[in-house]
Amino acid sequence: MAKGSFTERRTDGVMTRLGRFTMRRRGAVLVASGIFFAGAGIVGAGVASHLSSGGFDVSHSQAVRTEQFLEQRLNGGQVDTILVLTAKGGNVDDPRVAAEGEWLTAQFAKEPGVADAFSYWSLRGVAPLRSNDGAKALIVARLAGNQDQKVHLLDRLTPKYTHANGLLDVRVSGYSEVFREVDHQTQTDLKHAELIIVPLTGILLLFIFRGAVASALPLAVGGLAAVGTMFVLRAIASVTEVSVFALNMTTALSLGLGIDYSLFIVSRYREELGHGLDTEEAVVRAVTTAGRTVVFSAITVAGSLLALLLFPLPFLRSFGYAGIAVVALAGAAAVVTLPAILATIGPRIDKWSLNRRPVPPVGSGFWHRLADAVLCRPIPVATLGVGVLLVLGAPFLHMQLGMPDPRVLPPSAPGRQVVDQFTKDFSGNEGFPEFVLAPNVGNPAARTVDIDAYAARLSAVSGVARVDTATGSYAQGGRILANPRFQARFEKGSSVYFSVVPAASIQPYSPRAGQLISALRAQPTPFSSVSLGGATASFFEAKDALFGRLPVALALIAVATFALLFLAFGSVLVPLKAIVLNLLSLTATFGAMVWVFQQGHLAGLLGFTPRETVDIFNPILMFAIAFGLSMDYEVFMLSRIKEEYDRMGDNNAAVAVGLERTGRLVTAAALLMAAVFLAQVTSEVSIVKTFGLGLALAVLADAFIVRTALVPAFMRIAGRLNWWAPAWMSRVRDRVGFREADTVIVLEEPTSRGPARRRERPLVAAGRVKSGRP
Repeated sequence: MAKGSFTERRTDGVMTRLGRFTMRRRGAVLVASGIFFAGAGIVGAGVASHLSSGGFDVSHSQAVRTEQFLEQRLNGGQVDTILVLTAKGGNVDDPRVAAEGEWLTAQFAKEPGVADAFSYWSLRGVAPLRSNDGAKALIVARLAGNQDQKVHLLDRLTPKYTHANGLLDVRVSGYSEVFREVDHQTQTDLKHAELIIVPLTGILLLFIFRGAVASALPLAVGGLAAVGTMFVLRAIASVTEVSVFALNMTTALSLGLGIDYSLFIVSRYREELGHGLDTEEAVVRAVTTAGRTVVFSAITVAGSLLALLLFPLPFLRSFGYAGIAVVALAGAAAVVTLPAILATIGPRIDKWSLNRRPVPPVGSGFWHRLADAVLCRPIPVATLGVGVLLVLGAPFLHMQLGMPDPRVLPPSAPGRQVVDQFTKDFSGNEGFPEFVLAPNVGNPAARTVDIDAYAARLSAVSGVARVDTATGSYAQGGRILANPRFQARFEKGSSVYFSVVPAASIQPYSPRAGQLISALRAQPTPFSSVSLGGATASFFEAKDALFGRLPVALALIAVATFALLFLAFGSVLVPLKAIVLNLLSLTATFGAMVWVFQQGHLAGLLGFTPRETVDIFNPILMFAIAFGLSMDYEVFMLSRIKEEYDRMGDNNAAVAVGLERTGRLVTAAALLMAAVFLAQVTSEVSIVKTFGLGLALAVLADAFIVRTALVPAFMRIAGRLNWWAPAWMSRVRDRVGFREADTVIVLEEPTSRGPARRRERPLVAAGRVKSGRP
């Protein structure tokens, strides 16, 4: 070969080799997928019984340690079960009613798993445990074990003790009973949501593809991913705590992503068939292009979910573990199982087409006109789009954070009805007391004056209904009852504790409850040290811990996203623009969540009770999931734009063609994903409603405002700077970046000016290798 001449050799990328493998081994792939589907369905069928209804506490916070000390040393701690007894004759002090009430108290206290139980009658008439009208009284109990064990225990106790006789009507409620009902309701809601999701997505897919076979494929892959999700959750739950709420959300996520990813690959496969390629090359090309985008998108979504593992709340970590596994499963089903199906059915994918319309040629159709409108007026479009998102996000400035309470259930739920009843009829919120622990007071008998004075001081704090301790009950700064039975209940050894019952009007986790906690901490104490425990104290410590980790989590998501997008597209500006626009879109989503769920707009339409707060984990969880999903569409759109830019070298033309070719598909994918999430809004549990509506709005805002308007407008404004990167970063990408799926290796012979060189250039013509000198 003469000096200075060159040779060309085609090399296949990883995705191309994967596509060819699924073509050659399609039978084995389908059999393996079928076996996995059957096995996952069998193993995952009972997953709900292995999931946790707890996970909302930070393991090593001061409040949790205080609770553990009370349980282990003093046989005290958080009250989690309440029985409301209503006297048929209207008077709980009637001797026959009192005898029945005391007998029920003793019976409940003897039940296996009940650590402690007391009542209005067993404490000899503690007035706050009687309703204001004297017709109702309370049995208050603490169950042993973790939250899941308590829920299972109440599966037996609640039906047993919910009854009525000639003297009393008995109803069970409390923190653990509420979450028992939430646990069961979420499983029922999931079945209802599935009955909505499957036919709805089937209709939408039929409308998108205009063909029965083509529309069935994404639904089949989505079903495989959803069934696989049950298996994944069951496996993860065997080694760590997984929240029951993950069942609804990760099932919806797996179904939505499975359908989305399949939509991209099936559409590209049909497009390549339309270019005249045979089945094998069309499958390989679809995996090479759309499959590469799917894999990269899955990595990006998983990267966002990875940040959830940084938080100390088991609830959030369970979504991280499950979400990452689910994304991997949906991506694998789309790039392995689906190509094998496509290879098997071949051109029959268009069988039973229903009035299918051909894809308009480049330079025509609705999406071409939209691209022209955006690219001709990029500054007004960008200004209007940003303005809309800022207006939608304005309520986010007034967000108040809280935790789930009984109002997550509908008013018709039995546990919720009982809570509403005693909140209205009793002076104190007996179900959510706070605890002040003095672990080392010396000899409590010698400190009765100090104990008495400190209890009186605590009872005088605004918002406190009552304080119970070893020396009696206190209210409004003075002792209202001296009960000898309290001494053994509230002191042991050198320790004593104070049970602080908030006023009934103070909801746990609310801003007013936070003010109460701060006021209790501020009270001077005669003891060497005190610590606070209880549900609200735990919440505010969890809040501090979460927000302490939040900057690190946000930085991880931003850095990972920037690095992945740079390695994929070789640009500095594109990743920065994507991060900023995604943050802007999510701010609008959070603003809508505050407007709807915190401020209570649309409460009647959506069927929930406003709680004046947004659950503390909602913004974090929705940010991680929605940010990843937004990058899903960003990657798909940018991949097509970059493909066209490599082919034409013209930024504006590439943006226009990219929007034309992906606009319809991204919009369709967003509608499908939103439909899956909106099905969760039918849930009776407001936590699930918030997830479903929030993620649906995030997907729709991203697809209709960010992808179709802001991204092309800003790319038009930036011009060729979109694809700029410093030389040193480009060299890094040359070594470790995500290549186009297949390349041509150009080998140049040595010349007098230097040694042999090896260069690569991407293949950009569909299914063909360019010939000639590069």
